[in-house]
Amino acid sequence: MDWLCKTFGFKERLRIQDHRSQLVFGEASVIAVAQSRERPLQSSQGEVNHSLMVRVADVDRHYAHVKTCAAHILHPPETYHSRAQYTVEDLGGHRWTFTQSVADIVPEQWGGQLL
Repeated sequence: MDWLCKTFGFKERLRIQDHRSQLVFGEASVIAVAQSRERPLQSSQGEVNHSLMVRVADVDRHYAHVKTCAAHILHPPETYHSRAQYTVEDLGGHRWTFTQSVADIVPEQWGGQLL
């Protein structure tokens, strides 16, 4: 949890014993669960079955900070349609994509569908 807070800028709001924390980022929150000793952490070579996306105000500034923390950067910042984003892997092998809106484009222009 300390690494997630230092590297990604989360703040720990609540800790439940030694296995769960509620982290906040701006007005949003994330529940982070530590792996048990019986289940090993996912390695960076392991199969990816999930990822998390977090909206930030300034993706370049956030990336610059994360880079100084020696995080494992998978994809540096790039702009896709209306979003700038980058992807990083945490100490447990979980993938995080940090994203920023850079243009106001209707979803149909990039293959999306507003429901």
